Amino acid sequence: MSSLLRVQGQIGQRTLLLTTAALPLTGWAVHAVALHKQLAKTRRDPLTGLLRRDAYTARACRLLARHGDDTAVVMIDADHFKAVNDTMGHPAGDAVLVSIAARLTAWAGPRAAIGRLGGDEFAVVLQLTAERREQRLEQLVRMLNTPVVLDDGRTVDVAASVGAATPDVLGTRELTMLQRAADAALYDGKHSGRSVLATRQHVTVPSISGRRAGRPGTSVWGRAA
Repeated sequence: MSSLLRVQGQIGQRTLLLTTAALPLTGWAVHAVALHKQLAKTRRDPLTGLLRRDAYTARACRLLARHGDDTAVVMIDADHFKAVNDTMGHPAGDAVLVSIAARLTAWAGPRAAIGRLGGDEFAVVLQLTAERREQRLEQLVRMLNTPVVLDDGRTVDVAASVGAATPDVLGTRELTMLQRAADAALYDGKHSGRSVLATRQHVTVPSISGRRAGRPGTSVWGRAA
């Protein structure tokens, strides 16, 4: 065999070995991508695409630990949502929820923790300095109170109540306590068309699993009217 043929044979063998070795890696890579997509689906709400509770909580805690006092915990509750479902149908209600999720995402940005906690209740944790809080929360209320136009042309008048809590005011970075205070502040301003920033007094409001006690017709983290 000539030297040229021997070299070609060696190159061919090496190519075959490299190709064979690469096949399992390619298979694992495809499997890893598929697994990653499956895990991503379990972390996100299928309707709105927002984080589910566990994924939201983990990300929110990281943001609080990293940014401390320059962080805000915001609770959002759609107003009169049951009436939308009852009078316009559940597809209209779903469209409202998707719209709220899109507006929260646009407002908070990609680095925030944005979760759908249940029904028509949402939470956001984001970096937000003290001097910008009032302006940014007012902006959020305006965005959430903009009507939603359905695919069939009907218009849904929507509104949402907003409460916020911050570590510097409450003296804690503990997510559960901040959410509890923000939730209490939200109900102080319910249906008012304005956001309410929690004070230390809001921490002492009786609640059950983060939800304000004594709220008629509502289960823990349930759907509001």
